[in-house]
Amino acid sequence: MIQVQKINGQIITLNAELIESVEAAPDTVISLVTGNRFVVKDTVEGVVQKVVDYRKRVNAERRVINPIEGLEKS
Repeated sequence: MIQVQKINGQIITLNAELIESVEAAPDTVISLVTGNRFVVKDTVEGVVQKVVDYRKRVNAERRVINPIEGLEKS
């Protein structure tokens, strides 16, 4: 989840996994796969960085899976 600020100043929390696109038109518009669109004060670069930081946090907690772990040579 990431937090962004709408044009009216309201802080909202979005599921970063549902973001389909982020565009500057001239305000930043975030489109979700659900069809919802949000006009926010954050820049495109700022939203992208928040998503990258979110993904880093999520993936840092995951255990790396070794595809050959448990396989024995015959």
